[in-house]
Amino acid sequence: MSYSRALTLAFFLGPAMTLVILFFVLPVIVTLYASFTDLRNWNIQRGLTEFVGTYNYEILGYMAFNNPKVKYAVITTIVFVAATLFINVVGGLTLAILTFFLEERVSTGYRLLWLLPRMTPVAVYSLLWYYFFHSSDLGTLNKVLLSLGLISEPIDWKLWHLPVGTWMILVFVNGLVGVSFGMIVFYSAIKSLPWEYIAAARVDGAGNLTLVRRIILPQLRWHLVFVTVWQLLSLLTTYAHIFLLYQWGTIDRLWGQTWSLFVFTTAFLGDQRQGLAAAAATVLVAIGAVLGLITLRIMGFQRLVTRPRGEL
Repeated sequence: MSYSRALTLAFFLGPAMTLVILFFVLPVIVTLYASFTDLRNWNIQRGLTEFVGTYNYEILGYMAFNNPKVKYAVITTIVFVAATLFINVVGGLTLAILTFFLEERVSTGYRLLWLLPRMTPVAVYSLLWYYFFHSSDLGTLNKVLLSLGLISEPIDWKLWHLPVGTWMILVFVNGLVGVSFGMIVFYSAIKSLPWEYIAAARVDGAGNLTLVRRIILPQLRWHLVFVTVWQLLSLLTTYAHIFLLYQWGTIDRLWGQTWSLFVFTTAFLGDQRQGLAAAAATVLVAIGAVLGLITLRIMGFQRLVTRPRGEL
């Protein structure tokens, strides 16, 4: 590589690489370091000097099989990520396709409506669902069902067929936020397709379903990979909405805790065992990296980045 080319790459990639190192690589290194210490109650001096080896990881492994709080957090995380990921990707793609076939004026208003959950502050958005799923007759959902005569008394939704009710709330609340992201990405991709593709298909008599199957979906391979991997990693680490619903009693304390929320509560609430929380966070980073790579492989990322044969 020539000096001028290396200088050009450093000029364009340097700022981005600096930010990645400062805000992603270094925090991972610090977290990994803390996971081998007995850091508690933010006693930094103790955390820097008292190494405990793999003790935190051993405790974490034991808790995963014997402590209901941790064991249920693993199960809830798997269900939450899988169900919400499906809604975010498939729901976002469906909304994008539907809005594409609407008139632009109607489509714009419809997309803005779906963006409201993402634009609403976390506390306000969570408070809305707190009142919606409230266990008394003041809860919006209970009030509607009571007025329609579908139920005779209020339902405590977090305990409804436990843990199904709590999982339903988690997936529903977070799914509405994530589905808008997929909708925007997919809609932008569809609108950027060459107009000639759509016109030629229409001239050949293609209906909407044929247009989606033969023209639109094949052109969205890159975007499907991006949205799937992005949402997968995002869901593994999200906890803001879940934490507020957890604190307010909207979801069950045992079945409503994901692994990322377990990391947060271990570090900042109760005994504040930052060393143990760091070990749990390190495990989460490792799992996220492995799942991300597996997803890229399953979705054919290598084929997408391979240089095509011949001339285009």
